[in-house]
Amino acid sequence: MVADILLSYSRGEQILYVYILLISLIGFILMGIDKYKAKKERWRIKELTLMIIAFLGGSIGILIGMVIFKHKINKKKFYIGVPLLYIFNIIMNHLIIYYI
Repeated sequence: MVADILLSYSRGEQILYVYILLISLIGFILMGIDKYKAKKERWRIKELTLMIIAFLGGSIGILIGMVIFKHKINKKKFYIGVPLLYIFNIIMNHLIIYYI
């Protein structure tokens, strides 16, 4: 069943969807790690790194991580920036798929 669904997409679309899944997973994991390290008062992941991951397509993972881990939800840069990057990611994904 999953194979049938995947085969209904072009090779380029499959690659794009796998990329989005992986970069989002990385973003989610980084948010969890950063929250854990914040609680332990240890070395932290730079906010710029998290925003770059969001810009590169991982905004949904960062956004879900913000909600699940209750992390960075009071920082304007994140509660406004990440949803805007999510919208940007959706637009870019549609453009990429259209031109593949």
